[in-house]
Amino acid sequence: MVVKRTTAKGQRMINFKDIELSDKQWIDECMSISDFQGCEYVFTSVYIWRNIYHTQVAKVDEMCCLRTGYGKNYRYTFPTGNGDTKKVIEEMMKDAKERGYQFMLRGITKDQIPKMEEWFPGMFQFELLRDESDYIYTVEKLSKLAGKKLHGKRNHIRRFQDSDDWEYQPISAANINECEKMNQEWIDKYITEEDESLLDESKAVKEAFRYFHELGLVGGMLKREGKVVAYTIAEPLNSNTYVIHIEKAFHEIQGAYPMINQQFVLHNCQDYEYVNREEDTGDEGLRKAKLSYYPDILLDKFNAVLIEEE
Repeated sequence: MVVKRTTAKGQRMINFKDIELSDKQWIDECMSISDFQGCEYVFTSVYIWRNIYHTQVAKVDEMCCLRTGYGKNYRYTFPTGNGDTKKVIEEMMKDAKERGYQFMLRGITKDQIPKMEEWFPGMFQFELLRDESDYIYTVEKLSKLAGKKLHGKRNHIRRFQDSDDWEYQPISAANINECEKMNQEWIDKYITEEDESLLDESKAVKEAFRYFHELGLVGGMLKREGKVVAYTIAEPLNSNTYVIHIEKAFHEIQGAYPMINQQFVLHNCQDYEYVNREEDTGDEGLRKAKLSYYPDILLDKFNAVLIEEE
């Protein structure tokens, strides 16, 4: 079934709506069927960023269709679920045309481009979005940090472990408030009013804390001398990959970041093959940090932009 509404012209558009927690079950089912490895294909990623990216959702022929943006600057996300993908993309294209803006489909991976060209020969231009490429590592690599290339990570962890008074704890209802307190301290220490992207991220992080249990999230924290100094919030992404949504540590504590990275993987990801640590959003420092772990997969994403007739 295609959920649409009729316009004054007699055409029908997809009836997109604001995404709600009550949508989690059916969106989870669609995303599970498609089993994509991109970090945007999990409900939490969509939900906690919904207000920043103006995300809306609709069910079209039993497939999940997402749209982000506002005005005439919209992007649709490659549909997920058990339906006719080509037909659903065609419905999205009609929707964009009726609304009066150029159709753009996001979240296209390199292996999906041939299928798009088969379905729509010569109709799309594919634009690489390097800032949205996902950094994916094997669980074995992040667990062992073996080899010369990761020698520095092991050294930083040893410096953190020089203090015997540390422990790793899973985030639970009993201690999540301690994590939230540390997160607020992190915001106060490192974010200024000019840091738009970090301010947006802090809003998404607060949503993750607020709905931690409803979203089915998994987390871990590092304590030193009884105080939280680092934490991770994550969850399974697909059948073989875990996704790290949030990771924070106090910069001045040597080894806190590599330590929480490794400890979380050791405690939570051993039944999976890969860990997706999401994109770098074009931040040079973040890109350098993610590349320093030598990703096993750099999952590039493309926009498929409909070529408009002259």
